[in-house]
Amino acid sequence: MTSRNPFDDPAFPPRAPDGGRYGEDVFRPEQPGEAERIDLGALAYDDLSLSRLRALGAGPGWRCLDIGAGTGTVSRRLLREAEVAGVLAVDRDVRFLAERPVPGLDVLQADITAPDFAPGRFDLVHARFVLMHLPEPERMVSTLAGLVAPGGVLVLSDAVDLTSDRTSTAADTPFAAAMRAMWQGLRASIGTDVSWVPSYPQLLRGAGLRAVGAELYVPPLLRGSPISRFWADTWERSRASMVATGLIDGAGIDAAIRYLDSDACAALSAGMLTVWGRKPGAAGAAPARP
Repeated sequence: MTSRNPFDDPAFPPRAPDGGRYGEDVFRPEQPGEAERIDLGALAYDDLSLSRLRALGAGPGWRCLDIGAGTGTVSRRLLREAEVAGVLAVDRDVRFLAERPVPGLDVLQADITAPDFAPGRFDLVHARFVLMHLPEPERMVSTLAGLVAPGGVLVLSDAVDLTSDRTSTAADTPFAAAMRAMWQGLRASIGTDVSWVPSYPQLLRGAGLRAVGAELYVPPLLRGSPISRFWADTWERSRASMVATGLIDGAGIDAAIRYLDSDACAALSAGMLTVWGRKPGAAGAAPARP
């Protein structure tokens, strides 16, 4: 049975055509505690991401591109645990990456949607929770696939909304009410669109990649867990756009935050869909960035 996406409802506003951007209108890096919020997400997802990247072959000799690297937790673990040859960590704002330099980690401040974004070719191109915030996901998948060296892999991870079916009992929880308001508010204010995410396997195949695979992970919403604290902080930072939807008010957001930190919490977090595909051709050392 296919889950209904709330953005298919004509009553919901369209994706913001020329609106704000992640890191500018919401989740600004200069806002106190933003690095800590990002790291809470890393605590929830990094182990799974690293396990998948290593299973796909990331290891000695590999040159890796980490798109939207945030605070650099995946980049540094690739160097430390997978012992890759080097990682180029890219973000539109690199202040958190610059604060934690390590050998083998190169940092590039860039907008990956720019036509002249061409950092080279890599054995691994990885982007987690990035494309869902950008326009034209099909074009972005094609762009990133073009950065993969022959024999290399593209790995994309983005959120899948599991609270969108309003006929389910999930709709009755304060968590689900807050999540629906968050997704709609982010869509209207900065263009976030998770409705594309389930189509990633087909998009990777259409971009010429082979051996396409996918897996879905849903972190447990446990009292005091990193993912529960991540969502509570995310709602606080996107409170204005959530209230602007008319789906929730400030009291409802406060109730959802209390719900997350209570023994009554019984809900599904958003899932993380990870999709990968391999570039045809013989594997070899990826050419260095010009």
